[in-house]
Amino acid sequence: MGRTREILKKIIPENGIFPPIFALTVNLLVYFGSRTVAGEWHHYNIESPLDELIPFWAPSVAVYLGCYLFWAINYVLIARQGKREVCQFFAGDILSRIVCLGFYLLLPTTNTRPLVEADGFWNQVVLGLYQTDAADNLFPSIHCLVSWFCYIGIRGKKNIPAWYRGFSCLMALLICVSTLTTKQHVVVDVFGGIGLAEACFYIGKNTGIWKLYEKLLDKVNGLFPILRGGNRG
Repeated sequence: MGRTREILKKIIPENGIFPPIFALTVNLLVYFGSRTVAGEWHHYNIESPLDELIPFWAPSVAVYLGCYLFWAINYVLIARQGKREVCQFFAGDILSRIVCLGFYLLLPTTNTRPLVEADGFWNQVVLGLYQTDAADNLFPSIHCLVSWFCYIGIRGKKNIPAWYRGFSCLMALLICVSTLTTKQHVVVDVFGGIGLAEACFYIGKNTGIWKLYEKLLDKVNGLFPILRGGNRG
């Protein structure tokens, strides 16, 4: 047990182990749970004339799918911060998923996907994506939401190299663009995701909601000895 704890501490402080796991769990429950409940309900198409002007570009699916590695790295970097900062960030993160759940159940949305020819590697990847990911749960875009959280979670952090903070901003924006050029989302989904991330990050940081998250974190750390203690930041 002690050996395992030391290995984990080298990667992430003890108070940062639970938050990413909990965030992933809530994200999956919201995304797939809402789809299970509202999958057969009427979905509203909120495409705009601007969406019709944005071209479909199959190779951008590489950025769309490559986001998962970006998310993992940045959420670990964020979880390595002080306890208060960790609680503030992840309180806002969880709040954003609750808001997403409300939208997915109260205002289910969809879009019109293009007819993609089954020739070429990237077209095949896009077709595979379309088959596994239904055109629902679009507003706000979780892809854009999480990607923007990855940036604002390290924004202004002097312990993170400036070049990587800049890269994270660029990567978040490229992922947002890829949701449009793969026709997975529409413009309003993108702005909804970014706006929700900023709003929930602000609430998590500037209200007492993070203290509720801290109490939850303390309880979990008390239940599992491997998570107990750590950075008191």
